Amino acid sequence: MSRIENMRTLLAALQPEQIDIIDDSHKHAGHEGARSGGGHYTLHIVSAQFAGKPTLARHRMIYSALGNMMKQEIHALNIKAYTPQELQTAAQ
Repeated sequence: MSRIENMRTLLAALQPEQIDIIDDSHKHAGHEGARSGGGHYTLHIVSAQFAGKPTLARHRMIYSALGNMMKQEIHALNIKAYTPQELQTAAQ
């Protein structure tokens, strides 16, 4: 299973309505995290579970769901976490 597939599987615990994961590792070639094997990713995720939670709490939920991947396989994670209502409002 690829890292992105593994991330999707683990993030399923947040019951996302939408999830996009982009591997940005190629932009960081030679960077310390890249040398140690950790990847750089951008995550866009929409989940009703984020309702009423500030950004920091949402990020903690994501880090918790990803568990051990955050310790070695993921060096950097750029997170955009929205509720369905926030995404709908932004689209208008």
